[in-house]
Amino acid sequence: MQSLKHQITVLVVASTLILAVSIMVAIGMQIKDTAVLACITKAKSDLSTGEALINFKYPGPWREEDGFLYKGNIRINNNNEIVDYISSLTGNTSTIFLGKTRVATTVKKENGERAVGTHASEEVAKKVLTEGKEYLGEAEVVGQRYQTAYKPLLDQNGNIIGMFYVGISKKFYDTLFVDSLTRMALIGIALTIMVFFGAIYFTKRVITEPLKLLTEETQKFTKGDFCSLYYPTKIDSNNEIGELARSIKEMGEWVQALNYQINKATQINAPVAKQIASGADSSFLEEECSNCIKRNVNREKQWGELSKGLNEVTLNQILNYMKEKDCSLSASEIARAVKLTKVTVRRYLDFMERCGKVNVDMQYGPVGRPLKLYRLDIEQ
Repeated sequence: MQSLKHQITVLVVASTLILAVSIMVAIGMQIKDTAVLACITKAKSDLSTGEALINFKYPGPWREEDGFLYKGNIRINNNNEIVDYISSLTGNTSTIFLGKTRVATTVKKENGERAVGTHASEEVAKKVLTEGKEYLGEAEVVGQRYQTAYKPLLDQNGNIIGMFYVGISKKFYDTLFVDSLTRMALIGIALTIMVFFGAIYFTKRVITEPLKLLTEETQKFTKGDFCSLYYPTKIDSNNEIGELARSIKEMGEWVQALNYQINKATQINAPVAKQIASGADSSFLEEECSNCIKRNVNREKQWGELSKGLNEVTLNQILNYMKEKDCSLSASEIARAVKLTKVTVRRYLDFMERCGKVNVDMQYGPVGRPLKLYRLDIEQ
């Protein structure tokens, strides 16, 4: 059978792992969305930067002439100077299209050559060339996926004659995503480890150690060692375990007191037992029963209802000892004699004091708190 400590450890580990995985999945999804948004935002910003550089370097309107694209008086076809410059500033790929055909680009084919003469995807061409809108988002560029930004190029009459593009390679996006996820994973792992050890420490301190202590004390209790019932001072909590400790303590004190009274009754009633063994008539037994009932009635009249947590057996145990000594006694002396805790004895003495059954004297020493001495009031 697995111990409670192992079961709680397994529960804590499983809960921590589930929580960590759930958080990592949620963070991963958020990082992915954030990385995509960051790439698109950068592409759009670089698109505006590139357009401003083109207008600054090559003033004049865009125009198409004899199948070539011009900016002002400069022919753009195979003029890769401007796209290279834009790429060097932004770190992105850059392309200028005539229609949907690349005429100047930094994008390269698999063989390493510039992808001049290749075409944009139909999805992009439809959005930009047909509808005249910007295209922002992932798109296929010469067989690879990029986070892209496209905008139409207009001639002086407002006709769409081409496109300008900047794009961030999916490799860059993947690197950004992986790096961000790795950092968050490391932070998540560190927090998970902290939560795990914190939970283990809390469980050990609040649950397993108090239960272990209770088990050790109750094992002593089952062997008749009632003097070991001091653990409530070690388990000072208001939760269920603390309540269990206090209940076991009260039960132990009650059993201890009952054991004391049984031993006492065995000695006191030895003559009665002898009379029974010798075959005494029933009148003797009836008289003893009557005396017992009278003693119980007198006790009810004398003490009234006991306070919560007190029991008659323990009260009689303390009372009988004080009768035997017939002198002023401290709570510590009584506790040692009747084998109860000092705290328990003081509760009963306080009750007897409220009932007016004991007299209390204060003994003052040279230093420290005064000592309370209790003496049974014989007149009561």
